[in-house]
Amino acid sequence: MSATMRAFVIDGKLDASIQSLPVPEPQADEVRIRIAYVGVCGSDLHYYFDGANGAFVVKEPLIPGHELSGTIDLDPSGEFASGTAVTVHPGRFGISEPGIEDKRHLWPGGSYLGSASTWPHTQGAMSDYLLVKKFMVRALPAGLSLKDAALAEPLGVAVHAANVYGDLAGKRVLVSGSGPIGLLVAALAHYNGAAEVTSTDVLTGPLERAKSMGADKTIQITSEALPENYYDVVFECSASPIAVSSAFVAVRRAGTVIQVGILGAGPQPIAIAALVSKEITLKGAFRFNNEVEDAVKLLLQSDKFSLCITHILKPDDAVEAFEIAKNSQISGKVLIDFQ
Repeated sequence: MSATMRAFVIDGKLDASIQSLPVPEPQADEVRIRIAYVGVCGSDLHYYFDGANGAFVVKEPLIPGHELSGTIDLDPSGEFASGTAVTVHPGRFGISEPGIEDKRHLWPGGSYLGSASTWPHTQGAMSDYLLVKKFMVRALPAGLSLKDAALAEPLGVAVHAANVYGDLAGKRVLVSGSGPIGLLVAALAHYNGAAEVTSTDVLTGPLERAKSMGADKTIQITSEALPENYYDVVFECSASPIAVSSAFVAVRRAGTVIQVGILGAGPQPIAIAALVSKEITLKGAFRFNNEVEDAVKLLLQSDKFSLCITHILKPDDAVEAFEIAKNSQISGKVLIDFQ
């Protein structure tokens, strides 16, 4: 009888459960990881609560999860010893195009763990075991806990956003939205020597977490006004059209807005007059290239980033974990512990 494993499987909108599946066997270019922790991401929430993440609809059973840590269970090549602590780069890159040869994360035709963007779907990490290509594996340094290492992927997103802008030292920074990514961006801006970091949100809970992670100021935008023409750079992490419009007002003349949050497909009601009159630079920041490696180093160097972890639940409580993660007043980053 073949061995089985637990997996959290989404079958459709509000339809998910822990199921027993065969333990997968790695091919020559793959490794099998024994999962320790998996973070619940916003895309995972959409797949469960909406049955889709934007245009990507769950059309077959999907194991979500792309934020993970674990240990090597089996490497047929022998390169990684059993028990080696690891995280992964969750992306497989597509085909290069002229002008983006050094931006593999933008190459079309790639895939990402736990995503319905491909057919068949790319299965994710919310299970006892996961197969990945060997090139995706990143060994962890001694002293970094598996719990904290589960933040490598979202922190990689924050590092990439910062890299899209450049040197933050001495800059006045506004972080719009204090969900897990916004929290990590705020902590990173503080770590990188920003002169002032201000975090915004509609709720008090996220703002309290932002303050603990390095924000010098917080603004609850439902009751407080943003200063105008003040910030050198705005990292817009909320994916709210109103917040994008507000970013154009708050950034200084000839300042920069980095759009990190992914707005819904289709037209958006955004006031862009200030983009022209103030000669604002608007840039997008999509996932990351190799910044997951920088994120691993940062997690070892500072314990500030791990303060965004607020809840850790077991696989049998995965649905509850998703409910908690959806409630940003009470939760930052929610992890599922498969150990």
